[in-house]
Amino acid sequence: MRNLTLLTDLYQLTMGYGFYRQNKHEEEVVFDLFFRKNNVITYSIFAGLEQAMEYLLGWRFDEDDIAYLRSLNLFDEGFLQYLKEMRFTGDVYAVKEGEPVFPGEPILTVKAPLIQAQFAETALLNIINHQTLIATKSAKICRATGGKGAVMEFGLRRAQGPDAGISGARAAIIGGCSSTSNVIAGKQFHVPVAGTMAHSWIMDYPTEYEAFKAYADAYPENCMLLVDTYDTLRSGVPNAIRVFKELKAKGYRPKGIRLDSGDLAYLSKKARKMLDDAGFPEALICVSGDLDERSISSLLSQGAQIDSWGVGTRLITSEDMPALGGVYKLSAVIEKDGTVTPKIKLSDNTAKITNPAFKSLYRLYDKENGMAIADLITLKDEKVDDSKPLTLFHPVETWKTHELENFRLEELQQTIVKNGKLVYSFPSLMEIQRYSKSQLAKFWEEYLRLDMPQLYKVDLSDKLHALKIEMIDNIRKQAKKGE
Repeated sequence: MRNLTLLTDLYQLTMGYGFYRQNKHEEEVVFDLFFRKNNVITYSIFAGLEQAMEYLLGWRFDEDDIAYLRSLNLFDEGFLQYLKEMRFTGDVYAVKEGEPVFPGEPILTVKAPLIQAQFAETALLNIINHQTLIATKSAKICRATGGKGAVMEFGLRRAQGPDAGISGARAAIIGGCSSTSNVIAGKQFHVPVAGTMAHSWIMDYPTEYEAFKAYADAYPENCMLLVDTYDTLRSGVPNAIRVFKELKAKGYRPKGIRLDSGDLAYLSKKARKMLDDAGFPEALICVSGDLDERSISSLLSQGAQIDSWGVGTRLITSEDMPALGGVYKLSAVIEKDGTVTPKIKLSDNTAKITNPAFKSLYRLYDKENGMAIADLITLKDEKVDDSKPLTLFHPVETWKTHELENFRLEELQQTIVKNGKLVYSFPSLMEIQRYSKSQLAKFWEEYLRLDMPQLYKVDLSDKLHALKIEMIDNIRKQAKKGE
């Protein structure tokens, strides 16, 4: 395995050196990882936790790393020796992979010595931003099918490099894809792989029929034929039917056909009728070619006869939103006596004002129907009494309230790492996928729909909200005094 310890930005090291010189590097702090509201994704599917922890717990500044850092002429030998011996010794709390999460929520929290917590920022964001982005896109695409046919991830050739292709395939499975064309991802993550032929197979043979026949000879029990190389309805489908009849005479059941171009709604309906009339109603119709949740939704609204979907470029690159924009911010300093000193970042942009303190995250469910009502962010040591009514406030338009009764609470963050040791068992990728689907099923369609989704409520507890307002007021008073 590659040593990725230096997968960081230089300023993490220059700040670390400054902390070291000021003897602040062992100060205990709390950082939160969260994403802000955006216009494309109203919810996200959390992913990348396992790889993030592999990085965090695998820190090893080897001799080559130290030699390179020495060559920058930025650090003294004492600091370089400190880095050589540095290991992560803190705690990590996070929601489960596959969990639906919302803007502003602490989806991962690091409590550790300052130099460690700060150094972790870049890689944690790199890994979690990417996988969460792709898992979310995958979930939206899979939801768009309405359960009509499996979605296969076909994006490797369009991914931004090998690592993005591998981790993107993993995230796509979490979001709901049934398989991937990515063989190394299939091996690494123990998930199904899928794929048949490209147009080059057909073009290499003298005729389309001969190409199909040769493929059927090689894969008689898994014969999926690509029918749009020359002319889908005049040549491709008729030649496929001819080969299917030959297979059937030998006792085999043809798998189906794939359409990769053209008017997929029209072609799929015509191809379905041709296959049915020829005696192959069980033959599947698979489509591919620049698909995403909107084109899939459109195809189904047109009555397209499609049984499975191969989705590549627009999934693996999350074409409509190529970056999640997750951030990692200091929220508290823990003093030597154990006192938690909250920290806050202010901004003229309200969305960029952070939530202070060491916090917990809860999901509130209706006791009668089990559906999610809202999420609540509280102080870490704060207890919420679910036997009493609770009033939720809009985070900005505070005159908007929602009264809750008959609800139950579920804490979302789990302890993942304690004192530098992994204390959480990671489930398999398919188990994560099943968990994610089960959690999404607890949200009303209004929150998940593609167009004009309803805003899911995420509120601060009264104590946390009061603390935040108090800190904002105090900092502004200090600013006026020039302190």
